[in-house]
Amino acid sequence: MANTKEISRRIKSISSTKKITKAMEMVAAAKMRKAVEAVLKTRTYANLSWETVLHLANLAQSKNETLHPLLIPRAEVKKVAVIVVTSNRGLCGGFNSAIIAKTKESIKKHNLPTDIILVGKKGVPLIQAGYNVAAEFTKSDLILSAAETTPIARMAVSEYLAGKYDKVMLAYTDFVSAVKQVPRVKQLLPIEVDTIDEYLGVVGKNEEVGMKKEYLEEKSKKHLSAGEFIYDYTFEPSPNEVLDRIVPRLIEVQLYQALLESSASEHSASMAAMHQATEAASDMMSELTLFYNKARQASITAEIAEISAGANALAEN
Repeated sequence: MANTKEISRRIKSISSTKKITKAMEMVAAAKMRKAVEAVLKTRTYANLSWETVLHLANLAQSKNETLHPLLIPRAEVKKVAVIVVTSNRGLCGGFNSAIIAKTKESIKKHNLPTDIILVGKKGVPLIQAGYNVAAEFTKSDLILSAAETTPIARMAVSEYLAGKYDKVMLAYTDFVSAVKQVPRVKQLLPIEVDTIDEYLGVVGKNEEVGMKKEYLEEKSKKHLSAGEFIYDYTFEPSPNEVLDRIVPRLIEVQLYQALLESSASEHSASMAAMHQATEAASDMMSELTLFYNKARQASITAEIAEISAGANALAEN
């Protein structure tokens, strides 16, 4: 059995580590509260803006208007870009490994030449796996402004319109609750009106939501259905000019919301990981304290036995 000094040193070391993990847990909890507040404030707007643009595009299509280039799917998909949102640092459990695994799964499923656009510093495994990284963008620990997504959105839109990519995907982690975060991949470009692709979801939903053609056609009719208001739209000056302004903005909104979702998920995962580390440290300290007491008891028993043996030897003499 290890001596008491060695065990005491280990208990002291683990106690110091426990203080650090507890402090990191509290910091992550504070950041998580701010991130969750931000994501809940913008989630409804992001969902409704996505649905509104789909309705506008469907209405323009029904009136035989020429669709916006970002709404027209390519006849042949030759190359894909995937925007991958990771964290800037580790110590957040399986947060980064989960989104990287989901990205690899999506790339394997599409089986097309793919470029990676990294957001955050922890996408290194994708580089190590041999994927081509077209660009890297920095990311704040707490997303404070939609302006942070503007360079990413501009790059995605410009290179899609230039024909470099035929499809742009977005890989991020959807925040469901403090204990559940779901890695997801959704199609960002083109915004397909009548797709039933499983990857075309609405940011913030707990499940993948496909905007089916039949649903959109029904929503575009001028009537009331099941007590819900159905809106018609008047375009000024024209549908195309309205979509020219609104569609690129929608891409920024979706990217901004995805970064908020990932930020809330990251800090939730970090808080959970640090909480588990603190509990593990407490368990180790309890176990080592038991070993320490046993070792100390054995040492005392041995000393008493030696004293007794010496006393008996003197008595016999």
